[in-house]
Amino acid sequence: MANISIIGLGAMGQALAARFLQQGHTITVWNRTPGKAVALAAKGAHEAASAADAVAASDITVMCVLDYAAADAVIVSAASTLSGRVLVNLTNGTPAQARVTAERTAGLGAAYLDGGIMATPPMIGGEYALILYSGSKPAFDAHAGTLQELGAANYLGGDAGLASLHDLALLSGMYGLFAGFFHATALVDSEGIRAGAFFKLLGPWMSAMMGELPGYAEKIDSGNHGINVVSNLGMQTASLDNILTATKEQGVATDLLDPLLELFRQRLATGSADEDISGIFELVRRKRIAGG
Repeated sequence: MANISIIGLGAMGQALAARFLQQGHTITVWNRTPGKAVALAAKGAHEAASAADAVAASDITVMCVLDYAAADAVIVSAASTLSGRVLVNLTNGTPAQARVTAERTAGLGAAYLDGGIMATPPMIGGEYALILYSGSKPAFDAHAGTLQELGAANYLGGDAGLASLHDLALLSGMYGLFAGFFHATALVDSEGIRAGAFFKLLGPWMSAMMGELPGYAEKIDSGNHGINVVSNLGMQTASLDNILTATKEQGVATDLLDPLLELFRQRLATGSADEDISGIFELVRRKRIAGG
């Protein structure tokens, strides 16, 4: 059993602390706003008087606060107690923020892991919870068994920004999926068709289309968007144009799909009508600097 401190007692922090308590660990908690530790204290958690006291109480501190400004404030206030300890920061942020925080904590003598939680609070400790980690490999190896109790622990590398990068990339895929769902549902809603009834058709269709993604990934990695093309960009552009024309005719907003049609047309203008739609990736990807 480990001594673990949890800093930040929002919905996710509460779930993390509760899970560790359930597993029998000694838990110390602290939250900037008083009063949030009552339920956890009733289950056996110790409430620290300050962030510094919380860090001092344990070898490993798991922090999950509102944003990196709040995380930075915690680190400043606990700076004198961080040396020789492990800080696991599960606060949502950007890769650049994670790298700056890793450098700052290293300067204070602490080992740093940044993380991305791919789960909702009720999922913590469950079968489908996934948490991404990057940063100090020795720290991850030393505490992997404990971290696994929160959910599958996937270590991505020594660059502290990698967990955040993957977290945000996965979320962007999710939001793209949601955007397609919202547009499609709004289109049928224009004729009074209920979302629940329509989803009986849409759900299986979207699941089937997921099967196309491995092929697109292969084309992106190879840079060859002209192999094994079933429905080329020219056909797909005409189809998307029809979708948006119908959308306007139905009085539905086109905001979610307009940018996609614009990318299709830009790629089409380069003479790429016969390639796959994966070719639009080349318009989105980061342009590499020659020799870099």
